[in-house]
Amino acid sequence: MKSLDFSPAVLAALGAAALFGASTPFAKLLVGGLSPFLLAGLLYLGSGIGLTLVRLFRDRGWKSPGLPMAEWPWLLGAIAAGGVAGPVLLMAGLAHTEAATASLLLNLEAVLTAVLAWVVFRENADRRIVLGMVLIVAGGALLAVPGAGQATAGLAGPALIAAACLAWAVDNNLTRKVSASDALFIAGIKGLVAGSVNLGVALFAGSTLPTVTVAAPAMLIGFLGYGVSLVLFVLALRGLGAARTGAYFSTAPFIGAATAILMLGDSTSLQFWLASGLMAAGVWLHLTERHEHEHTHEALEHRHRHVHDAHHQHEHDFEWDGTEPHTHPHRHIPVTHKHAHYPDIHHRHRHS
Repeated sequence: MKSLDFSPAVLAALGAAALFGASTPFAKLLVGGLSPFLLAGLLYLGSGIGLTLVRLFRDRGWKSPGLPMAEWPWLLGAIAAGGVAGPVLLMAGLAHTEAATASLLLNLEAVLTAVLAWVVFRENADRRIVLGMVLIVAGGALLAVPGAGQATAGLAGPALIAAACLAWAVDNNLTRKVSASDALFIAGIKGLVAGSVNLGVALFAGSTLPTVTVAAPAMLIGFLGYGVSLVLFVLALRGLGAARTGAYFSTAPFIGAATAILMLGDSTSLQFWLASGLMAAGVWLHLTERHEHEHTHEALEHRHRHVHDAHHQHEHDFEWDGTEPHTHPHRHIPVTHKHAHYPDIHHRHRHS
C-alpha cells in the first residue's frame, strides 16, 4: 500500500487548501448583501493589505522584491485571471448554488490546472494523476446535474463556478513561472491590484462602501482564505509544480463542504455523497503518487530561498556566516542522478 507524502511542499499545499476551502462558506454568508465585484474587492484588499503589512514587518521596512523584468508579464497575467476574473465569477456562481455543492465544484480548478500544465507548459503526468483527475471530473459532472443540491435549478451557478476554476487554473500556471520569487510579495501585490480593480469597478457600477461591521469580516476572510492561502500555494508551486499542487489543493472543496454542512446546515443528497466519494478517491490517488527516475539537471542560474542540499552544492562569492536557509543568486552545475521528485523549480525536465 502506498504511503502518503507529507513533505514541506505538500503540507504547504494542504494548508493552502484548508484556508481557501473554509473561506468559501464564510464568503457565502456575505453574498446577496454585496455585489460580486464589491465582495471580491474586499476579499482581495484584505489579502493585499494584510500581507503587505506582514512583509513590511518581516523586512523592517520596504525592500525591493527582486522580481526579474522577464517575470512581470507572468505575474500581471496571473493577477488579471486569478485576482480579477476568478473571484467575481465565484461570487456570482455562489448566488445560484448552495455552498456545499459550490465547494465540491471547486475541485475542477485542480483538473483544469493540470490540463493546462500538461498541454501548454509540458509538465509530466503519470497514470495515477490522470486517473485521479478523471474521478474528480466525474464527481464535478455529477454535481452539475440539476437536483444535486443547487439552490436554483439549472446550470448557471455551476457554469459560473467552472469558469472561475478556469480563471484560477490560468492563474496557477502563470504564478508557477514566478514561484521562485518572494511568496509574500507575489501574493500581496496580487491582492492589492485585484482588490483595487474589483472595488473600483463596483463603485463605478453604483455600489456603495459597506459599513465597517461588514467590510472587516470580508477583509479578514480575504486575508486568511485568499492571502495566507496564496502564500502557501506559491511555496507549494515552488516545490511541486502546477499540476501536483493543484492536485493536493483539491482537498479544499471537501473542507469547504464540511464547513458548509456543519455551520450553515446545507442540505445534501445521494448525488452529493456519490460525487464526494468519486472526488475523494481522486484526491487519494494524488496524495499517494510517487515519481522517481534517473534525470539530468542542466546548468541553471536563479535566485530563491534554499539550503545546501543535493541540489545546492555551490560556492559563495561573498562572506557567508553559515546561516540557512538563505537567499542569493546562485548557479547549478549539470548533474545526473535518481531520486523521488516533483516538477519543482529544479526538476522541469522532459520525459522520454
